[in-house]
Amino acid sequence: MKCTFLGTGTSMGVPVAGGFGSEHINGDPRNDRTRCSMWVQTEESSVVIDTGPEFRIQTIRSGVKRIDLVLITHEHMDHIAGLDDLRAFNYAQSGPIPLYTSEQARNSIRTRFNYMFGKNKYPGSTSVDMSVIENKTRFRDLDIIPLPYNHGKIDVQGYRINDFSYMTDVKAIPESTKELVKGSKVMVLSGLRWNPKHPTHLTIPEAVQLADELEIPQTYLIHMNGYVDHEESNKKLPDHVQLAYDQMEINI
Repeated sequence: MKCTFLGTGTSMGVPVAGGFGSEHINGDPRNDRTRCSMWVQTEESSVVIDTGPEFRIQTIRSGVKRIDLVLITHEHMDHIAGLDDLRAFNYAQSGPIPLYTSEQARNSIRTRFNYMFGKNKYPGSTSVDMSVIENKTRFRDLDIIPLPYNHGKIDVQGYRINDFSYMTDVKAIPESTKELVKGSKVMVLSGLRWNPKHPTHLTIPEAVQLADELEIPQTYLIHMNGYVDHEESNKKLPDHVQLAYDQMEINI
């Protein structure tokens, strides 16, 4: 299984609009972060997790040519704003794309992108077959398990795909979800900043503590803000927890 980090940045991206705070990037391209998205490839499947505002650019950079399935974690716009860019894949693949998500996110997507659905669907707009996934589901050569957890005032649904677990925008994870994650070879987990604590996101030290608790062999952190320097942070982190960066590829 090959996994590509299409984007690793916080909800506003790094740098933010207007370039505010750019002085913290220090010229390292790994500190230039688009909104979070992941591409998972196997012999039979091409799956993307979340479609943020830069999704079009991300697919061009990484060479995504086919999407067999879309997994959406939640309805915040930094995770769904790029749904319209699936149109090109509809045209290339001559049909709708399956999309799995939570009931909450499904309802929000239908409202925000109402022109894509129902009798008033706009001609040529993105076509997705949206389904609620609540239990372990087999998709081609993949076992997909939804991973529910808390993101402040809303619930979010990460995903375990075979031996790979992906959880972004995490604040608190229930024990039942921790049990589903245990045994993964690789975990992707959000870590917004070093300090102070945040009301809706894990800090980097909190993410490290969780990775240690779950005993995951390798954890990669995403959803970092512009004050987190890639090289300096990795020097402070244990070997089994490291920052990811845009277009980074790993094999599981």
